[in-house]
Amino acid sequence: MVTIRRWWDRKGLQIGLLALALGSAWILRQTQGELVLETYQAITRPLEMLQSGPTPEERLRDARMMELQTRIVDLESQKTKLQDLLGYVEKEPLASRPIPARVVGRSADQWWQQVTLNRGANAGIQEGFVVKAEGGLVGLVESVTPNTSRVLLISDLKSQVGVSISRTAAKGVLRGDSSAEAVLEFYEKVPNVKVGDLVSTSTYSQKFPSGLAVGRIKSLDL
Repeated sequence: MVTIRRWWDRKGLQIGLLALALGSAWILRQTQGELVLETYQAITRPLEMLQSGPTPEERLRDARMMELQTRIVDLESQKTKLQDLLGYVEKEPLASRPIPARVVGRSADQWWQQVTLNRGANAGIQEGFVVKAEGGLVGLVESVTPNTSRVLLISDLKSQVGVSISRTAAKGVLRGDSSAEAVLEFYEKVPNVKVGDLVSTSTYSQKFPSGLAVGRIKSLDL
């Protein structure tokens, strides 16, 4: 008994490990490795969930959310513009209340000469009407149809506007230059003017009311 127990103590662990290896090999053969695969997936699935990025459903939801946010911002911007326009119209006296209109046409070869508005004679617009925008003077209505108006811009070469310097009241004539800039010719030889001075329509202007903003002095050549 002593001899058998000592032999088992020495060889029992090796026999147990051998039996475990043989049993595992037999199970793998019978299951074609499915048990090992399932065990591996069960262990690694939580790690994959932690490491993987957003699912397709989550990406679609985020894209829809971003689209809705963009539309909300756009609608808010349109609302602000409409409120500003409505306030601009309502603050004018009823007799001289402006007619809101929108630019619907602008020729590529006459970009700085003319624009077409979406309102015409049916809205009460007539030739010679002054056209203003939020930034100041735009031009003069040159021709009208029942539903459209063609505007001669102050940047047109044919345009001439009587203006004055707001700071010093120095007066002159603003001539269009077919660009975003114009040329101001003063009546005085040495006018009191400097870069940055504000320019507005003067009381000498025959086509436009006085006090309409036109622009700023960008450079001087006296």
